[in-house]
Amino acid sequence: MDAADLDYRARTQSGCIPPHLVSRLLELGHAETVEFWAGRGEWFCARKCARLLGEQGRRAEALEMLAPYLATGWWTATRTTAELWEMWGRADEAIVLTRARMKVGHPLALEFYARLFARHGRSDEAFTLLEPHIDDWFLAAAMVDVARGAGLDEKAAELLAAQIPGEHRCDSPWCCRGLDPDTAIRLLATIRERQGRVDEAIALLRTRGVTSFNGRDQLADLLARHDRTVELRAYAVTEELGHATQCLAELLEQRGDVEGAIAAYRQAYERAAYDPNSAVQLAQLLARHGRGNEAIEVMRHEADARNGDDWILHVLSDLYLDQSRPEDGLAHLDALSVARGGNENWDLFWIRLALAAACDRVDEALEWARAHPEGSTSYAAPHIAELLAGTGRTEEAVAVLRRHSPANSHDLAWYLIDLGRIEEAVAVLRQDKPRRPQPSTTTAWSEEPPF
Repeated sequence: MDAADLDYRARTQSGCIPPHLVSRLLELGHAETVEFWAGRGEWFCARKCARLLGEQGRRAEALEMLAPYLATGWWTATRTTAELWEMWGRADEAIVLTRARMKVGHPLALEFYARLFARHGRSDEAFTLLEPHIDDWFLAAAMVDVARGAGLDEKAAELLAAQIPGEHRCDSPWCCRGLDPDTAIRLLATIRERQGRVDEAIALLRTRGVTSFNGRDQLADLLARHDRTVELRAYAVTEELGHATQCLAELLEQRGDVEGAIAAYRQAYERAAYDPNSAVQLAQLLARHGRGNEAIEVMRHEADARNGDDWILHVLSDLYLDQSRPEDGLAHLDALSVARGGNENWDLFWIRLALAAACDRVDEALEWARAHPEGSTSYAAPHIAELLAGTGRTEEAVAVLRRHSPANSHDLAWYLIDLGRIEEAVAVLRQDKPRRPQPSTTTAWSEEPPF
């Protein structure tokens, strides 16, 4: 086995048995197949077997299963083994193993090693390891986390404050090298909040025009946690991404004020010139509270206003299915098709297939799909196969997918496994040979000075 090859296969899930199919094999009683391939370079099989063996108290066998992967020096195998040691209450072994990877300079080992220290009463040592790397946002975030257990919140705050220039404002994500000011402010605000200095945390975040990250708004969430609803309402009016409105609506819903949550989304929808994201969130809220028909009307209006937006039509279609109104869903799609002059690309067309199946019109839907200009493409094949398999015609689904192998190897293997054709399924998965990965150019870390 080769670490670079293992890493590429695991990251791309190509040329291997992916995790969801490992789970499917086990679910259908093919544990012996998973164990067989675990010993032949299939990482996801080995990882699952090791975890199961550990749960059965067969720890030596679990470690033996991972040993060939660990011997390659691959970080993922190292981390998995260390996590098992820790799970078994043997943190010292996990620390020793991870330290060895640190010494050879693996860039991900430092963060894991420091957090491992912190989880086992050595937060001050973890902080010392991370402090010299504050320029790296990933390690700075870890430093903030371990500072709490080490009683070093104020020291971490001082380090972060020194990274925030007085007047500078980044105009792009690539403006500042290392720890950018926005991230430094987010982390510093996190410290101030847990110190109970909530007003300072709010003031810090308000110095930035945008405080959203990964679909959440830190300022909005902070206001919600501290029951500052008036300020949150005011912020929701000005925050342009809609994350503050979502936070407000979630808070109101949790309190049982469903009407208030609905009103918050409606106001945001109107204020933002009929923002489709607010419409979807409103529809989902209505559906959660038994008002599915109202949710459909919201999305019908949105679909009519944005003729051709496939993601809007997907939401609408799901609502029709959930409300047991598939015929109405098909009628709506037909009307939109007429308005578009009958020209539908596959991304729009395949939405109707699930609705047709729910109306017991599978054969008719298959005729539509096969007659479509893109019906014979590799990207149409999984939708047609799903339609067939849903009515027990799995052999036909396999035939459709096989024409495009290896483009749809995961889908094809799934149905082959369901048919009990395990060797064939594995062969399909392993025939997709990934390209040779390029050498890593990532800078290495060391636990020894100079850092």
